[in-house]
Amino acid sequence: MAEEQYRSQQWERRFDANVEAVNLLCDELSQGPGERPVPYVDPMHDTDECRIVSLSSNPGPGTESGFISCENDDDSAARLAAVYEDVGLDTRFVMPWNVYPWHVPDKQDGKLTKAQITEGLQPFRRFLKTVERASAVVAHGVEAHKLAGMLDRTADRQIFARGFKVYRVRSTGGRAFIGNPEQQQAWLLEMREAYWDAMGRAGIRPAR
Repeated sequence: MAEEQYRSQQWERRFDANVEAVNLLCDELSQGPGERPVPYVDPMHDTDECRIVSLSSNPGPGTESGFISCENDDDSAARLAAVYEDVGLDTRFVMPWNVYPWHVPDKQDGKLTKAQITEGLQPFRRFLKTVERASAVVAHGVEAHKLAGMLDRTADRQIFARGFKVYRVRSTGGRAFIGNPEQQQAWLLEMREAYWDAMGRAGIRPAR
């Protein structure tokens, strides 16, 4: 996304058929009270083909591109892109979303309040109903774990009838990766194993 030509191409494709439904939802969420823009999902993903949801906390600095994307120019996106590459996960089979899809004020330093996590539940449920073939959520970080728990307690039959599974792993953000090299490798391995298992359950073969 740091390349202007690539970013412009993705912007022109943001309402292509493969991401139209989810990006219309992003537009709708952006039109609520106050100026709270919601970044679009990168059109490298595919609503109909999505089997795995990658759930993170909230839009980070890389989403200045206008997109939630593993092609963004930040460490979190780079880590996630590396995990996808390591397990051979084609991006059309996975789609990103955020617990709190809106940008948070700078004074919060990226941390979400309980009220913000709760506010993200209804948009998340609506998002999951656009990716009807998804059977797993890989929840990155404590806030994503909490939202997944809220979803489970609501017992949405339409969603959980799919044999839905939630994987709770570490956030890909910089603060979550403060540790020695051995710890960092262990955290990345945990992520890879979660995506591996989700791919196996969904019948996704690694792209090599």
